[in-house]
Amino acid sequence: MIRKSLFTLFLAFSFSGFAQITPTISSWLQNTTQLGTYYVSGNSTAMSNNILANCQKVEYSTNNVYVTATGVPSYPTGPFLDFNPSNAQNQNSIFQFPLNPTPNFGSPISTNGGNIGVFINGVAVFDYRDGVAWNPNTNSLCGGPGNPPCPGGPMASMDWNRDAIPAEMNGFDCSKGHPAMGNYHHHQNPSAFKIDLTVLSNICNLYDADGLYTPDSNSHSPLIGFAYDGYPIYGAFGYKNADGSGGITRIKSSYQLRNITTRTNGPTVGQVITITGPGGTSQETLFLGYFKEDYEYIINVGDDHLDEHNGRFAITPDYPNGTYAYYATVDEDWNSTYPYLIGPTFYGNASNRKVNSINETTTIYTSSIGNIELKDSDISVFPNPTSDLIAIQFNGIVMNDIKVELLDQMGRLIQLKKISKGSTIAYFDTQSVYQGVYILRLTSNNNEITRKIQIVK
Repeated sequence: MIRKSLFTLFLAFSFSGFAQITPTISSWLQNTTQLGTYYVSGNSTAMSNNILANCQKVEYSTNNVYVTATGVPSYPTGPFLDFNPSNAQNQNSIFQFPLNPTPNFGSPISTNGGNIGVFINGVAVFDYRDGVAWNPNTNSLCGGPGNPPCPGGPMASMDWNRDAIPAEMNGFDCSKGHPAMGNYHHHQNPSAFKIDLTVLSNICNLYDADGLYTPDSNSHSPLIGFAYDGYPIYGAFGYKNADGSGGITRIKSSYQLRNITTRTNGPTVGQVITITGPGGTSQETLFLGYFKEDYEYIINVGDDHLDEHNGRFAITPDYPNGTYAYYATVDEDWNSTYPYLIGPTFYGNASNRKVNSINETTTIYTSSIGNIELKDSDISVFPNPTSDLIAIQFNGIVMNDIKVELLDQMGRLIQLKKISKGSTIAYFDTQSVYQGVYILRLTSNNNEITRKIQIVK
């Protein structure tokens, strides 16, 4: 593990000079035309929410980058089947990130409820918590829908704080997100449940919302966001060694479940309690892993294990000289693992990045992303052969819209779809298409690839 003093020296050389276009400026997904969509429970056709998706403007100064975003992704959101009455709403946010983030050499800054970072599509990053905790005075849950308030208010830190990922599984959409009073966010790796090797939720069976990116165990995961201390967040896979060697591997959390059966000042592991929520009264088991404090940090020697903040210093495709970065941690089945994205403390000097206005001279950044290098290995087509539906999924992250055409063998257009930037998937309904061999053509500007598919009846 490279020490912070060496990292500071790296920063001094890497960020000298004005108007250097760094990933903090160039990584955001900009959009001024496409509207977001959402699902209503029971209807598998997504509807427009009339809100612009992704980020609308990026501008920068000598020291900062400013990102204007709605907080609504280009992939569909919802439905949220835990009686959550909210949908993704326009957050009208301006975020200010430092171009030169700095390590924190003092007491670590804890993550908090609410925004602790922003994905490159403008969607909020949350930490593990959902605002529910254990009140030892009443021996019951407090905070959140259906529970009495926690002592000290909704932001108070308790001895036992609930982990949103297992506790709210039924409330996540296919993209593993949900809203808090309209603020749509991800606590965890923002890829579809159906992509995981072991699928924990069947929400994708009807409401196929894909996600920000598709993990690929053979490629370094893309940069997917920035934490509130200014350091980047990557997906689940990276170089095994910090120096960029060792091939691609799953980057691992260094937290593990404690070997406990009782919780001091809290419930017994496995205790069953009665809870009252929007859907009525039900029984819930407080299993090991239900609370954040069920985990402990274990120092690991290998570079592919992360530090106590869920990050490491390493070379990445975007930072060939190295950077401190967080990773979206998953297990061997690609299911999200604590602490998921960032936390429970920040590596750097974090602060609230939302601002009301921009009070310095800035330059507007126009994305210079050219053609996506479309490679056959980046595209998954399934099922093939097919009879009624075919899906085309892009591995990794889509930085530019990809046109997807279904052609017959004479080159005549049968159907036209699009994989939008910040999403991963497109579908063709082939129920009314005659049996035979057809061609899929994917185009990004002048870069294209083709695939043959067979439709059988």
